[in-house]
Amino acid sequence: MRIVLTIVGKDRVGIIAKVSNLLAEHGVNILNINQNILEGFFNMVLIADMSSADVSLKDLQKMAVEIGKEIGVEIKVQHEDIFTAMHRI
Repeated sequence: MRIVLTIVGKDRVGIIAKVSNLLAEHGVNILNINQNILEGFFNMVLIADMSSADVSLKDLQKMAVEIGKEIGVEIKVQHEDIFTAMHRI
C-alpha cells in the first residue's frame, strides 16, 4: 500500500529528520519527496510504501500528528487512493 504524507508549517531545523526517522523505525519505505520553503514556510509531499511496515495506517497517522504537534507543523498521512480522489479535478 502506498501513502501520501504532507507537511505544512513554519520552517525549522529537523522536520525532515523527525518524519523520516518515524517512517524508518516502522519499516515504511520512502519512494519520493518533494519539498520547498517559501518565505519561511515549509511544504512537503512524500510518497511512501507501507507494504513492509510494522504499523497500521491508522497508528502511523496518530504518530505523525503527535510529531507534528511537537515540532509545530501539520502532518497528514493518507492512503494514496484517498489523496488522489480528494485532489482530482
